[in-house]
Amino acid sequence: MDSDNINSKPIPVRFFVITFLWSWLLWLPFVLGGVGIWNWNESLRGSLSMPAILLGAFGPGIGAIYSIRTLQGKSFVRPFLKSFLSIKFGWKVWLIILGAMGIANFLAWYLPGFFGYERLPMLLPTIYVFPVYWLLMIFFGGGQEEIGWRGYIMPYLESKFGLWYGNTILGLIWAFWHLPLWAIPDSFQVFMPFPAFLIGCIGLSFFLSWVVKASKNKPMSALVAHGTSNAFLPIFPSLVMSTEVFQFHFWLLEFLVFGIGIMALLFMKIKNPSTPYP
Repeated sequence: MDSDNINSKPIPVRFFVITFLWSWLLWLPFVLGGVGIWNWNESLRGSLSMPAILLGAFGPGIGAIYSIRTLQGKSFVRPFLKSFLSIKFGWKVWLIILGAMGIANFLAWYLPGFFGYERLPMLLPTIYVFPVYWLLMIFFGGGQEEIGWRGYIMPYLESKFGLWYGNTILGLIWAFWHLPLWAIPDSFQVFMPFPAFLIGCIGLSFFLSWVVKASKNKPMSALVAHGTSNAFLPIFPSLVMSTEVFQFHFWLLEFLVFGIGIMALLFMKIKNPSTPYP
């Protein structure tokens, strides 16, 4: 995406409108069921809620494609999607993605054990299924959101508000876009403290901004980093499946991710002092 063209254009608000409409309308029936407004068959709701959650997660990608098609023209959609085919990020970026997300999840799982908290057992049936699970997380388990968030709208927000403010705004919007999931009983979000999740979204937004730039603007790097972050969650669980406990592991994880994000942007500033910052 041409940065000069981005700098000369206003933020495409329609991206956010389509993104939220797509996702929230798909999630709405399950939210209504979760808050007791619509009483529908529990078995049917249980079998449909997860597919609806996953399909709703394509909202940012749908918003990006719609915006490109209507603002720039149909011919721009294919080059945009084609830009996600490159995985030549450089070995250092690959190593930092796997290392940073792996270490954060490991520490959030391991360190609470020294303070009397249980080290939760791995949720995958065997570690050998991790490569397949990792790919599923990249393309269907959260990573696909980055087609819109980092692949499309991030450059607009950064050019308008700067690196720190732009990604803080994106992290806030990203977190609140997830908000309906706290009313859907079958989602993992019901166990997550929203303030901790919000902190993590801002921190991960910082980190993903660095990842994209360090990969020489390969947007697929954001999908890989987001998917990798999610893929480590069942390996080093940081979430107790209960609403009656203090989620110490999860709070720690989100603060670790926040710290990693801040360090990534500070490193970018040190390496490239001319980078526009507010």
